[in-house]
Amino acid sequence: MLTAVVLTLNEEYNLPDCLTSLAWVDEVVVFDSCSDDRTCDIAREHGARVIQFPFENYAAQRNAALEAVKSEWVFFVDADERASPELSIEVRDVIRESEPVGWWVPRHNYIFGRLTMNAGWYPDYQMRLLRHGHAEYDPDRHVHELVKLQGSSGHLQQPLLHINYATVGDFIERQHSYARYDAEIMYRQAQRARWYNFIIQPLRHFCWRFVSLSGWRDGGHGLMLSALMGYSQFVLYRDLLDLQRCHNHGDTA
Repeated sequence: MLTAVVLTLNEEYNLPDCLTSLAWVDEVVVFDSCSDDRTCDIAREHGARVIQFPFENYAAQRNAALEAVKSEWVFFVDADERASPELSIEVRDVIRESEPVGWWVPRHNYIFGRLTMNAGWYPDYQMRLLRHGHAEYDPDRHVHELVKLQGSSGHLQQPLLHINYATVGDFIERQHSYARYDAEIMYRQAQRARWYNFIIQPLRHFCWRFVSLSGWRDGGHGLMLSALMGYSQFVLYRDLLDLQRCHNHGDTA
């Protein structure tokens, strides 16, 4: 048996298309973080089982979902993702195998409405298809979750469709939240911001995205994305510096 799990929080806009694309699985569970819009109603209208669970962090939410599901295989899909018919066939084929116990799924990222295949956005592998009882999420990785497998892994060929970042404002807002989290990790690892980080790291990241990862192939779109990711490095070190200053101020007080 295969269960698709969709984590949600106020996803009434994205959820209908996501659930429609999952009509081929045996069961769909919408694991909801106490939405206050029509998310849960829409899930039930599409025949999904709804479980509400207070949100702590993404790793804890996915582990709680794994505990709540009893099927042999679990397929995690985000509300802004869609499973193609080709992917459904491939998933059905591989879960008949005894090994591997986890599968990496590539993604087609649509950024600002455009499929983005360069600048590091493809294949964008995500560990999403898991054999129940052989996987758990690292509780210390609250964002950009890390799966710990008891067994081997494989790579699927057919991608999930990811409707990612509708606008530049949406992109910047989410990168700010990721930067804050990453800065906290760096601070705990005793890394510290230096003045040259604010120049070298954004430039290095831009060149990596635009040149090494062929962002230039996407023209102005690739240029803008590479620049935005370079800017995210500036925000990362700014947040790290803020943590340093708060800590120093606390020591002085």
